[in-house]
Amino acid sequence: MILFLTLSVGLWVLGHQMRTPKRARWIMIGLLYVLVLVLMVVLPESHGLRRSLGASFAEWGALGILALVVMGYRTVLAQMKSKAEDVERAAMPAPKPGSFQADELERYARHIMLREIGGPGQKRLKSAKVLVIGAGGLGSPALMYLAAAGVGTIGVIDDDLVESTNLQRQIAHTDARIGMPKVFSAERAMKEVNPYVEVHPYHRRLSAEIARDLIGEYDLVLDGTDNFDTRYLVNDACVALGKPLISGALTQWEGQISLFDPAHGAPCYACVFPQAPAAGLAPSCAEAGVLGPLPGVVGAMMAVEAVKVIVDAGQGLAGRMLIYDALYAETRVISLERRGDCATCGAPS
Repeated sequence: MILFLTLSVGLWVLGHQMRTPKRARWIMIGLLYVLVLVLMVVLPESHGLRRSLGASFAEWGALGILALVVMGYRTVLAQMKSKAEDVERAAMPAPKPGSFQADELERYARHIMLREIGGPGQKRLKSAKVLVIGAGGLGSPALMYLAAAGVGTIGVIDDDLVESTNLQRQIAHTDARIGMPKVFSAERAMKEVNPYVEVHPYHRRLSAEIARDLIGEYDLVLDGTDNFDTRYLVNDACVALGKPLISGALTQWEGQISLFDPAHGAPCYACVFPQAPAAGLAPSCAEAGVLGPLPGVVGAMMAVEAVKVIVDAGQGLAGRMLIYDALYAETRVISLERRGDCATCGAPS
């Protein structure tokens, strides 16, 4: 028995160091237990390995039954808790469109106190529809803060699954949700922060066939993707539909963010980046690495700019790009101009 417990602890610790999901660790221990049962049947009682296991087949079987009972009890308890929460949510009266429940007024009190937002601004947030492209490094913090801020309808599209390498920076996801589609993991995280928001998860890649129809359903788009093909696709759709686009990008220690809105005189993404850089000049985070907190900084900035656009507060980043250098703690803002020869937004000369 001591040998089994020692091996089980060793598997658990090894799995923890390798960032293996808990479910996989329990499966490994379960397989070890099955191996013990097989050895108890196959090996004679006089065999040294069987003697080292220290218990009879009946005792090992009883241990397995006890473990199944405990696991079953926990599963039933979790299901009962989930059903109780569903019943509680169903019993909550459905709010009128655009109206706030009592808890929401307290939840958004710090917003309502701000002169630039107040009650009317918070109502705009509740009525707003924002689409976030990508639920990764930039999308994670942006989604969490949009939900916390009370944006009424949030769409998120991404075809990836949560991986252990994401958890160093993608704060919407957890170790327990490794293997889950990112959009559903993000949906759960947003609902845990604010159950009053409506989340539309799209577990698929954004393609040219659906881009305009999808973006057309929203008021504002946040692009947190890490490839140029998708960025140009999103920009094309936003320009064609007259939707403002908040775009962020990261590399190693540096991030940048801007608001592209040709419908209101600002340049579009293609005005600033008329063509994608040559291969190798702009490596992805997977190729070049990225500081863990950096997406949080830039993603939160994207959420800030989104709130400002929705409530029409302050000066936004239309026609400007903010560049943040985390390594040297420097921030600078550069001016951007529309290009008369831009093939996307067709700016006049």
